[in-house]
Amino acid sequence: MGSDVHIVVVGGTVGSLDQAMDRIEQLESRWSRFRADSEVTMLNSNAGRPVAVSSDTQLLVDRAVEAWRMTGGSFDPTLLDELCRAGYDRSFEMLGDDPRQHAVAPRSRAIDAPGCTDIVVDAATVTIPAGLGFDPGGIGKGLAADIVAAELIADGVGGVCINIGGDLRVLGDSPSGNGWTLAIEHPQSSAPIALVGLSEGAVATSSVLKRTWKLGEQRYHHLIDPATGKPSESDLAVASIITGEGWKAEVLAKAALLRGRSRAFDPLDAASAGVVVDHSGLIDASEGFATFLGGVTLPVILELDINGEQQ
Repeated sequence: MGSDVHIVVVGGTVGSLDQAMDRIEQLESRWSRFRADSEVTMLNSNAGRPVAVSSDTQLLVDRAVEAWRMTGGSFDPTLLDELCRAGYDRSFEMLGDDPRQHAVAPRSRAIDAPGCTDIVVDAATVTIPAGLGFDPGGIGKGLAADIVAAELIADGVGGVCINIGGDLRVLGDSPSGNGWTLAIEHPQSSAPIALVGLSEGAVATSSVLKRTWKLGEQRYHHLIDPATGKPSESDLAVASIITGEGWKAEVLAKAALLRGRSRAFDPLDAASAGVVVDHSGLIDASEGFATFLGGVTLPVILELDINGEQQ
């Protein structure tokens, strides 16, 4: 996951926070493709053979396959080879702007690429097809927030808000008792795009503006387009999605970015909403987004001044 973590616990103890951080670290140790001993690394090293993994990793792979189907392939966790060819071959904090560090050879994805079709999750093992690389990407952040929030509530805390790298999950009572107010932010703006209210649920924001690196004269980002095998050239820079679970919000945010402004909200159901920003600062919101603004009506399209003011 490789992300900052912020946790708010209502009606808990310092021990509750320690428990949450230990659990997130455990999930990181199981799911990071940058750790030689992680279960995701084991799956990739043993592609073509069933691998015994924890129930956490079984759930991760199952959710990733579900996300691939749900988005019609816009979210694809089988793009590990393409990510590495684009330069994202190590943990992000180790990436530099020295082009000699990476092989610059992003390639087009084959038309008959298998996607998730042949990934098998059974009662005790997971099998990644031979020749396929599995990278859960940001879905791990949202799913980790879901898991840890639910476990804290089950252990008796009154409420919890977990933010893992921009994927927020809230459950139970807020500090005020009047629901949770969450800011949707743009990486280049000092002011939030919007403040949204939730009693419980999730918000995930994805952007092509933060996790970037330079190879030669060209700047790359981490969002790979499954149709080309290269970093996306979508007209959108930021997408935020509100929905019931963190893993699903993360997946739908990625799918919105890839689909572009004209089709960003196609995968959303009636219980979900979203807002997107293009590279010029224009904001577009889905039909149901205003219901999360406490009665404030957001125009369908407005302009964000990336110096920090909305116009």
